[in-house]
Amino acid sequence: MAKKSAKDCFIGFDLGGTKMMAVVYDGTFNVLGRRKRKTKGAEGVESGLTRVSRTIEEALEDADISADQITGIGVGCPGPLDLDKGIMIDTPNLGWKNVKLAQRLKDEFGCPAVIANDVDAGVYGEYRFGAAKKSRCVVGVFPGTGIGGGCVYEGRLIRGKVGSCFEVGHMQVVPDGPLCGCGKRGCLEAVASRLAISSACVAAAYRGDAPHLRAAVGTDISKIRSGTIASCVQAGDNTVERIIRNAAGWIGIGVANIVNLICPDTIVLGGGLVEALPGLFLEEVEKSARERVMPAYADTFKVAVAELGDDSTAMGAAGWAQHTLQGND
Repeated sequence: MAKKSAKDCFIGFDLGGTKMMAVVYDGTFNVLGRRKRKTKGAEGVESGLTRVSRTIEEALEDADISADQITGIGVGCPGPLDLDKGIMIDTPNLGWKNVKLAQRLKDEFGCPAVIANDVDAGVYGEYRFGAAKKSRCVVGVFPGTGIGGGCVYEGRLIRGKVGSCFEVGHMQVVPDGPLCGCGKRGCLEAVASRLAISSACVAAAYRGDAPHLRAAVGTDISKIRSGTIASCVQAGDNTVERIIRNAAGWIGIGVANIVNLICPDTIVLGGGLVEALPGLFLEEVEKSARERVMPAYADTFKVAVAELGDDSTAMGAAGWAQHTLQGND
């Protein structure tokens, strides 16, 4: 591949979950190169930042372009962020605190860098390039270990004064319900996250109500993956299917509350479990939501499954970098 002559490329970086991934895009967001690594948990800040930089360098090598051809870098990050200053305030899965990530990348690669919440970046990616293109208002709901959420309204990510917002997973849907990881009770993610689903499935396997799951992983919750759950549903574990449908119904209640509040035209469902069982989630979330919204809003929105998969955060972060660096936000 010949080196590009114009400085018109963007890098999107996904720093969430169990991986870090850099993707190089041209000005029309065709992929030029990529590099993916596993994260190492709570590694030291300097070691972690060095790995981030090396991942970007290797993605540039794969794209066969140099750093001076990059217009900007966008990073999707977990944890509380200072979006204006580009600081990762606290990242529990990495053990980083008050890391000036945007400035570090700017100094190393000689171009502006912006950060965004990783779920926000994923939702923005679906708005620009995926399942929610041409939407006026899109809300993303991404069940995983927790339940992440984000909203793009008229082309802009909804955010707080300093950091990200739209914590869909911490909407209370069950008064005095199960204890959530945040310390409160009855949050959506306490009843509908992958962790909540896995816990209920393990209990079912222990009782003998999920024989395929028990044969696959026993009662070890740490071994349950989205694909495991999906394969057990397809194999005939009806109790597992009922657990998932029940969880998706709770998500639909959360979606109904959001529709009544801001009337989005598109709801995007994403995450590994949704990708593994898209039809089931789409059916149950949409049914539950339409039963509960105000009658006037019942036909004003669509529910869609995310289209970008693992690339949603990186692509959205790169797109958001382009958007902000062009002075649109």
